[in-house]
Amino acid sequence: MTGVTLSNVIKKYGDTQVIHGVDLQIDEGEFCVFVGPSGCGKSTLLRMIAGLEETTSGNIVIEGTDVTRVDAAERGVAMVFQTYALYPHMTVAENMGFGLKMNKVPKAEIEEKVRTAAEILKLEPYLDRKPKALSGGQRQRVAIGRAIVRGPKVFLFDEPLSNLDAELRVEMRVEIARLHQEIGATMIYVTHDQVEAMTLADKIVVLRAGVVEQVGAPLDLYDDPDNQFVAGFIGSPAMNFLDGTVTAGGVAVEALGNAVIPVAAQLPAEGSAVTVGIRPEHFMLAEGSDLTVDLIEHLGGVSYLYLNDARGKRLIVEGKEARGLKHDMKTSLSVDPANVFLFDATSQKRLR
Repeated sequence: MTGVTLSNVIKKYGDTQVIHGVDLQIDEGEFCVFVGPSGCGKSTLLRMIAGLEETTSGNIVIEGTDVTRVDAAERGVAMVFQTYALYPHMTVAENMGFGLKMNKVPKAEIEEKVRTAAEILKLEPYLDRKPKALSGGQRQRVAIGRAIVRGPKVFLFDEPLSNLDAELRVEMRVEIARLHQEIGATMIYVTHDQVEAMTLADKIVVLRAGVVEQVGAPLDLYDDPDNQFVAGFIGSPAMNFLDGTVTAGGVAVEALGNAVIPVAAQLPAEGSAVTVGIRPEHFMLAEGSDLTVDLIEHLGGVSYLYLNDARGKRLIVEGKEARGLKHDMKTSLSVDPANVFLFDATSQKRLR
């Protein structure tokens, strides 16, 4: 099995612990994405798998072999970094085959592997060019090609698209997804961009402060988050979090004109404060004047409304019927109780 297993993996720098007992199973052929805010430990965890960071304690197993204390070069992984790190004086073909050349692989074999990788990545017309004659996206494809020719057990990507502009990011995202489908290799990908995570991953690992908050398929995390952090991080625009109070009939939400939502969840005692989570697309515009339109973003097929309540609390609403609204106009919202998430106001854990 070309899978990766982490068992109680811990990383410390002196007395500072940055990875806290991570347990994770990545199956053969899975595309697993580590996602989280800056400083959450996702790149550190990836570098530990690569062997570029020493593991303080715990075990890392790749294809059934414990590689925790094995040198990076012997782990059977290939890493693609944020920077392309191409040799400027070498051609594309020479850059892609350089690692094999250093390992004294026969020239004919190198040429065959480079040609195969170039076909996969649509780089055949550029094999004789130098990196300076390539676009950013093409350079990143060369860096990926350099990893492919090594025939690794596992591909590791450390924010490979962060240096590209928005259009190229989308293009390369599609290229990487296509690459995974074509070669079927196990891939582990680090990003802070949850859109990349949602569109690429078979499995997402959400990290915060070195702790795994939740693991699951993209839509499972979107539809069924375990806590407020995951609910707010997965989804763009982010979920709205509103103050609620438990009443006899459900939860009263002040930002919705104290409307009582009859929710199907185990609630704390009447009068308790809870946090109500509602995604922008789940709101419906309603008659009323509880909210003021602050800003409207018209994107063509959809519009995003930025609304303020009387206390200045902001809500983001996806409105397909928002063309008639303008700045400072009044409106109200309603929501289907089935689309409401509830969280403990203190622990931020999901109330189910």
